[in-house]
Amino acid sequence: MSVSATPHPVAQPGVPLRVLSYNVHGQRDDTAALATVVREAAPDVVIVQEGPRRFRWREKSAALAESFGLVVAAGGLPSLGNLVLTSLRVRVTATRCRRFPLTPGRHLRGAAYADCRVGASARFTVAGSHLSTDPAERPGQAELFKRDLTAAPHPVIAAADLNEEPGGPAWRTVADGLTDAAVAADRTDRLTYSCADPRRRIDALFVDARIVVVDYDVVDTPLTRRASDHFPVLVDLLLPAAA
Repeated sequence: MSVSATPHPVAQPGVPLRVLSYNVHGQRDDTAALATVVREAAPDVVIVQEGPRRFRWREKSAALAESFGLVVAAGGLPSLGNLVLTSLRVRVTATRCRRFPLTPGRHLRGAAYADCRVGASARFTVAGSHLSTDPAERPGQAELFKRDLTAAPHPVIAAADLNEEPGGPAWRTVADGLTDAAVAADRTDRLTYSCADPRRRIDALFVDARIVVVDYDVVDTPLTRRASDHFPVLVDLLLPAAA
């Protein structure tokens, strides 16, 4: 997949949407490279993990979105660093946030949701989360995330840093009934973590069966290796026009 700002590929009738899922590592790496990576990808939606979640989080979230050429749709502190950012092509009609129960001694985790529309009739729900590194804690968080996905009013696009590889219990819970974009594109060999030593696919993007996966890539370039400790996942989709 090219990351240049070219027209989105269209393989069959539908409404095109380009989505980027990115754990930005708390913006602790090369932020100029990070902004360039996202701008060159030209996404309609960016689902961020490890975004601003503390002091002045609104201002910092807006600045991050502006550096990408996007606007904040949902998330931030209420979802504990998960953000949904959109281009002006996407209309956001409703937002929600969730905090997962705190396990003493562990980091707080959560999820962000945005109901969106492109054009007159292509409606979808974007969801983003970042599950725990604790294997005992992850399955319960996955259950709560999945409950929200099941209750979403529109076809779902769900992205997360699952901190777990395919086949694990939390991964299976979130993936149930959805299409793994990497599987649909036959790109499961594209690893997402870490940029310094890629060994694992722990960042995933799942879509409702009514949404077509046109293309999928894990963007591994000199810039992405400087921008974060995770590679971004870039996916081109076709939304059903009457969803």
